[in-house]
Amino acid sequence: MPEERHVTVQGVRLRFAAAHMATLGDELEPLHGHNYLVRCRVDGALTADRWVIDFSLLKGYVRAACDEIDHHFLLQTRSPLLEVTEAEGAWTVRFGDRVYRFPSSDVAALPIENTTAELLAEWIAGRVEQALVAGGHGNISRVAVDVQEMPGQSGGYARTRD
Repeated sequence: MPEERHVTVQGVRLRFAAAHMATLGDELEPLHGHNYLVRCRVDGALTADRWVIDFSLLKGYVRAACDEIDHHFLLQTRSPLLEVTEAEGAWTVRFGDRVYRFPSSDVAALPIENTTAELLAEWIAGRVEQALVAGGHGNISRVAVDVQEMPGQSGGYARTRD
């Protein structure tokens, strides 16, 4: 079995601030926000020049994903509990008798079922994986992301690449 190493990045500028309303059971949380922190680990074989990946490249990939959602309302467009529509430059979110309207420019419309830390970690991992493929990093075998909502509270996701 070939040996693998790993590289982890976190901290400096690997963060985003965002508002959300997660669903829990049949309930919808009140609109609120977090200052999220992100950590990413990639596993893989060493390249010919003896790297798994340059730290700065990996930080750039993670930072780009964070920048996409920083200072936005995180909208779970695949929620089975929310009625979500976009029209005339705004997103409308309905839950029972509660109705919210957000300017489209303030919304990060994510193809996820809920805006939990675990699913945000999965979305970020997908963005990082796309960047790894585009960057030709075929030696990377696994991508893992943790998203911290507040100190001591995080959710994560890991994907083994084909």
